[in-house]
Amino acid sequence: MLSVAIISAVALILGALLGAAAARYKEDPETLVERVHALLPHTQCGQCGFAGCRPYAAAVAERSAAITLCPPGGAALIKNLAGLLGEDPPSFAPRAALTARVAVIDEQRCVGCAVCLEACPVDAIIGAARQMHTVVAALCTGCELCVAPCPVDCIAMQAANDAAPRWLNAASSQLQANAARKAAA
Repeated sequence: MLSVAIISAVALILGALLGAAAARYKEDPETLVERVHALLPHTQCGQCGFAGCRPYAAAVAERSAAITLCPPGGAALIKNLAGLLGEDPPSFAPRAALTARVAVIDEQRCVGCAVCLEACPVDAIIGAARQMHTVVAALCTGCELCVAPCPVDCIAMQAANDAAPRWLNAASSQLQANAARKAAA
């Protein structure tokens, strides 16, 4: 019985010491900024209203900016930031999640100037100088940084669902037609 009392007293004292240490040694704010910054897409697009991802991460860590301001990050980023900060994700559908967009190049009008290659922060555009360029939709964050520098205005933003290349849609339609013919035979 005495040993149970001693163990309980030691546990109580250690618990109090741990509580005091936790209050005194709170998480370094710079560490929180780093963790928020690591979740961001690093496109430096400025759509959040800040000069880049680092200033936005600092504002989010200080709780002076909303976690819903990053369109390239979308709903997944909002969910991850809410989890990191111990907040509930917003109950509304954020504008960024509703309008997930990607860049699409009109390949007939592309002159191969390669300006868009340099403008893309995530290397989602492929092509060579004086050759046609195209966007890898899976890599595009929708930051729109490639649209303005294009001298022939052949880059447009489309809903992510509508951004599949025409040849892929045609191939899919052909496969579906072949499957329907086989099923009817």
